Amino acid sequence: MRQLGLADICVHQVCLSEQTDFAGSLEMLARHGIGLTALWQPMLAETGLRRARKLLSDNAVRPVSLCAAQLFAGQAACLSMLEAAAELGAESVVVITGGFDAADKTLDQARDQGEAALACLAEAAADFPVRLALEPLHPMVCGFRSVLSSLAEANTLLDRLDQAVPQHKVGLAVDAYALWWETDIARQIDRAGNRILNYHISDWLADTQDIRLDRGMPGDGVIDLLGWRQMIEQTGFAGPVEIEIFSARNWWQRPAEEMLHAIIAGMNRVY
Repeated sequence: MRQLGLADICVHQVCLSEQTDFAGSLEMLARHGIGLTALWQPMLAETGLRRARKLLSDNAVRPVSLCAAQLFAGQAACLSMLEAAAELGAESVVVITGGFDAADKTLDQARDQGEAALACLAEAAADFPVRLALEPLHPMVCGFRSVLSSLAEANTLLDRLDQAVPQHKVGLAVDAYALWWETDIARQIDRAGNRILNYHISDWLADTQDIRLDRGMPGDGVIDLLGWRQMIEQTGFAGPVEIEIFSARNWWQRPAEEMLHAIIAGMNRVY
């Protein structure tokens, strides 16, 4: 397993989204020697593409990805995010299905709709210089964030996409927080192989108070993140480790610098 340096970690803008704005987040990352980030769409929307591009350049911070497009929002919305990512130099757009309306369809129908929407988007996105990174999320957010709930499901979906759209450029965003619970996860990571485009981490607190907004700092929870990184890197993945922490009750109540110091201190020790 490689020894991580600052150049090997990416801190998602969402980590700092409650303490500062788009410009402030980039300035703070640059000041701490972190040159990679994942752009958070709500923060980008507030800033605008032209100003965002200048801020990224001025701070010498490179966007790894843009998060997160939702398939159920429609193809036009997803293509708009791909266009923005391409203009800003991001390598991928992370894609989730989004939630569904149980009054209109069953869960099985929603999953079928998500697969069909991904196939259509994959065809439309084939000529973009940006890849799509499909992200399965924890089953407890199935009702409002993603009807794709396991890496096994995502692998199978991409197997079918290989047949339906042979020239597609869709890979996977693998999030340890969302998938740490999954049975046979080592085999599924191996199966994902070179499809893994993005690797996200935070920690699962044993007594989590909110499934989405109470993520732990790496090392504060129950996930074996060093073991996870070993599994991910055994596939040949050499991209950055992306820290993505939503923490309404804890870290978002502290100074942003304290969060960054903790992230850097945990590098190679707990993740």
